[in-house]
Amino acid sequence: MRKIVFDIETKNTFQEVGSNRSEDLDISLLVIYDYLDNEYKTFTEENMADLWPVLEQTDLLIGYNSDHFDIPLLNKYYPGDLLSVGSLDLLKEIKKSLGKSIRLDNIAEATLGIGKSGHGLQAVDWWKAGEIEKIEKYCRDDVKVTKDVYEYALKNKYLKYKDLLDVVEIPLDVADWDDRIKDQSINYTLPF
Repeated sequence: MRKIVFDIETKNTFQEVGSNRSEDLDISLLVIYDYLDNEYKTFTEENMADLWPVLEQTDLLIGYNSDHFDIPLLNKYYPGDLLSVGSLDLLKEIKKSLGKSIRLDNIAEATLGIGKSGHGLQAVDWWKAGEIEKIEKYCRDDVKVTKDVYEYALKNKYLKYKDLLDVVEIPLDVADWDDRIKDQSINYTLPF
């Protein structure tokens, strides 16, 4: 099974595009972690065509708020439909168990003892300042944190978050997480 952990950074904000739909934003770059070769890879608009064959051979896309934000935005660029790839949105799983959303930073700090290295609005500012290396490092750090949170949850069947002064465990049913594979009978960029 090929699993990809990923995160996307944008060139603009919802306020700038006058919409709250992620697909109205523009991608500055995205980073993936591919379990197949244990490597992190970065993609921009210039080399995004290199990403499609990877995704078309992927069984499971793993992200944080990815079903609501990342996949719809990436789908805008893809010539097919990324909804044909199985997905695991960690935020969705947390919300299903807890009844509310918790920021990745809060989960990472309470569960792993590490925080994120920035926030998405900083990445937009870095884009405008031409500081692409900063965006890539931040996005790569987010992918690593997401990967570590995913692996922790699989192993322990819970995650943690800080609620005021208390650290609270979020029980998770991880039994079917790696079974969310969809039949991908069509591809759009690989030769037949």
